[in-house]
Amino acid sequence: MRQNLRNKTNMKYYHKDIRIRYAETDQMGVCYYGNYFVWFEVSRTEYFRELGFPYTEYEKKGIFLPVGEAYCRYHKSLKYDDLITVTVWISKLKRTSMQFSYIITKKGEKEPVAEGHTTHVFVNRDMKPCRIPEEIRKNITVVEGVK
Repeated sequence: MRQNLRNKTNMKYYHKDIRIRYAETDQMGVCYYGNYFVWFEVSRTEYFRELGFPYTEYEKKGIFLPVGEAYCRYHKSLKYDDLITVTVWISKLKRTSMQFSYIITKKGEKEPVAEGHTTHVFVNRDMKPCRIPEEIRKNITVVEGVK
């Protein structure tokens, strides 16, 4: 079921709801910091799927998107069973790379729990940078700065 009701073409933001599982918390009952990057990935992958560009289709074509940089700033902690919303958008677009930005909030709240970004380089099977496919480039909207 699609979570975003916008037109798929030039969709600016994608919102993914995720419930914190017990396995994602540490002994203190607080979410382990590395999980935020997993939630970034889940949201980014679903955003691309919603646009009509599932990663698996590009991997079949020999195009991959490894992470070149990852950053997260933590503002508040999360606990087991919290319901969060991860908002993702494309904040930078270059010839062979793009940057996704993220804000995590508790569902229904406005204050960010965390925010960050990941930069991905488009590469071929030989791990050499390649141009972003034109069908992707023409169907995304870059939102510079923060939401």
